[in-house]
Amino acid sequence: NLKVERGEIVKWNENKFNLIGKLNSNNQKTFLYLNNKEITVNESGFFNIDQNLTRGINDISLKAVSESKLMNEISFKVDYQPKVIEIVPGAEGKYYALIIGISNYRDPLINELDKPIKDAELFYNNITTRYTFEKENVKLLRNATMAEMVDALDYYAKMVRPVDNFLIFYAGHGVWDATSEIGFWLPSDAQKNSKLAWFRNSTLRDYLREIKSKHTLLISDACFGGSIFKTRNAFFEPSVAINKLYELPSRKAMTSGTLTEVPDQSTFLKYLIDRLENNNEKYLSSEQLFSSFRIAVINNSNVIPQFGEIKDVGDEGGDFIFILKE
Repeated sequence: NLKVERGEIVKWNENKFNLIGKLNSNNQKTFLYLNNKEITVNESGFFNIDQNLTRGINDISLKAVSESKLMNEISFKVDYQPKVIEIVPGAEGKYYALIIGISNYRDPLINELDKPIKDAELFYNNITTRYTFEKENVKLLRNATMAEMVDALDYYAKMVRPVDNFLIFYAGHGVWDATSEIGFWLPSDAQKNSKLAWFRNSTLRDYLREIKSKHTLLISDACFGGSIFKTRNAFFEPSVAINKLYELPSRKAMTSGTLTEVPDQSTFLKYLIDRLENNNEKYLSSEQLFSSFRIAVINNSNVIPQFGEIKDVGDEGGDFIFILKE
C-alpha cells in the first residue's frame, strides 16, 4: 500500500490505480468525486475504486462536497510507465547481420546509384558500435554479385543457431514484375535483359525459412512485394513486455514500400539510420523502431514504408530486439 500526499507525483507501472480511503463527513451527507465523477462510499465512509491510467502523467482529483456546500479536495499525479522486465537474450545468443549495398553495375544499361554503399556502411558502423553486433559476426558486402550473396546466405544458414538473431539489410536496385507479382534484387552482375543473375524475393524467403535463428529481421530499400506480409494488427501495443517479444520466435520485415525505381537518396534509410543513431532505449523492438520514423518518411517522400510478419517462414509473434551496448 502507498500513502499519497497532496500534490505528490506517484511513479506507477500498472495500467490501473486502486484508491482506498475513508471519508470523514462530520455527520453531514457528503458526496465524493473522483475526477468529477461521483463514486460510491459505504455507510462507514470507506471507498475502494480502480482508476484506469494512460501512459505518462495522469491527474487525479478527489473532491468531497457536503450538503452545506463545504468542499475539500486532494489532487496528485500518477506517472504511469509500463513495466519492462529486464531480459533477456540468453547470454549465449549472438547477433549476426548480412549488410548488402550495391551502387555499381557491370551492365551499362542499369543505372548506377551513389548512396546504397554509403547507407550500408553507415548502418554497419551504427549497429557494430552502438548495438550488440560484434564485427566478426557481421558481413558488409559492397557491390555484391549473385554468387557472393548466395555464398553469404549459405554461410549464415550454417552458422546461425536457434538461440541467435539474424538481420539482413539490402540497399540497391530492385525490380517488381507486376504481371507475375515477383520481386527481384539486382546484384552487381545483373543484366537488364536477362534474369539469370536477378535475385528473386522468393529465394530470399526460402533462406529465411532455412536460417534457424530465434529472430530474423529483413530491412530492404528495394521493392519487396506486399504479399510477403501476413495480415496483422495495424498498431503496436506498447504494453507488451520486451522479454515476451524476445521469448517468441519472429520473422519480420521492414521495407521502403516502393514498387518502382529506387530513388538514389533514400528517405526511408535516412530516417531509419537516424533513429538508430539517436535511440537511447536499452531495448528497442523492430516495431518500435519502425513506428518511430514511419510518419517522417511518408511526410518527406512519395512512398509508404511497410512493416509486418513474413508469411510462411516461422513467425510466432515475437520481435527482433536491438540492444544497446553497455
